[in-house]
Amino acid sequence: MDIILYAIPVFILTLAIEVFYYRHLGKHQEHYDPKDTASSLTMGIGNVLTGFVAKILVFTALWWVYQFRIFEPDRARWWYWLLLFFSDDFSYYWFHRSSHKVRYFWASHVVHHSSVFYNLGTALRQTWTGNLSGSFVFYLWMPLVGFHPVDVMLMQAISLLYQYWIHTEAIGRFPRPIEWIFNTPSHHRVHHGSDIKYLDKNHGGILIIWDRLFGTFQQEEERPTYGLVHNLQTYNPFVIAFHEWRDILRDLRQAPDFRSALAYVFGPPGWSHDGSRKTARQLQEEENKKAILQRPEQG
Repeated sequence: MDIILYAIPVFILTLAIEVFYYRHLGKHQEHYDPKDTASSLTMGIGNVLTGFVAKILVFTALWWVYQFRIFEPDRARWWYWLLLFFSDDFSYYWFHRSSHKVRYFWASHVVHHSSVFYNLGTALRQTWTGNLSGSFVFYLWMPLVGFHPVDVMLMQAISLLYQYWIHTEAIGRFPRPIEWIFNTPSHHRVHHGSDIKYLDKNHGGILIIWDRLFGTFQQEEERPTYGLVHNLQTYNPFVIAFHEWRDILRDLRQAPDFRSALAYVFGPPGWSHDGSRKTARQLQEEENKKAILQRPEQG
């Protein structure tokens, strides 16, 4: 049984508590919109429904690879579960980072970033196409080295459950040691920011150490502007779920050559053959150049 299903009553209860909390503070409109939350919940329901098929696909792939496992670690040993935890979190980091750098994976992941609000409802705004489009490939090395497929999927679910509670503005910062090691609401707020300096930062799942190690960490400074660089302006769940796939097909029809067609699918989001759009990296480079030009000259 998927442990995520057992957590649904907790999701509903905590979501209601957060709404009540913001209403009590008089900040409800700043943090919640009924239509936006309804869209997020619809996306979450769709994710559960498509998940029944997707999880069969994922388990089948993991189990097939497991037949060729290199090692046979003892599942009863404590170190097996410790290694499993770090391996899963490491895999999640690269999956998540790739979902922001490769448009094919971004087409699914963009759903989660499409709300202009940051709350527990946003945590439930999940893709309908993620595993179906092959995002599980980032985890296939784990059964190859001997982690049991059931354990891999269990750890994936635990990671997803952990990331639910960090989707809130009701919690500030924790003491420095916690903020240095773990992914927290503060770190993940940065990840959901559409401000140029916040783009493609803080990809961690449970741990933030991978971002610190691989140069994608950004401290929360001013309050982020949530959503996408170009927001959707719709609450239609089907548009939210499939708009980027539609846009990829549109760009493929306009691609002048095969190389451009490949870049439209596997290049970074925002890439265009004629330079009419900008990637996150290009936007950040332009912002850095502006900052350098605006610095007062040293006399």
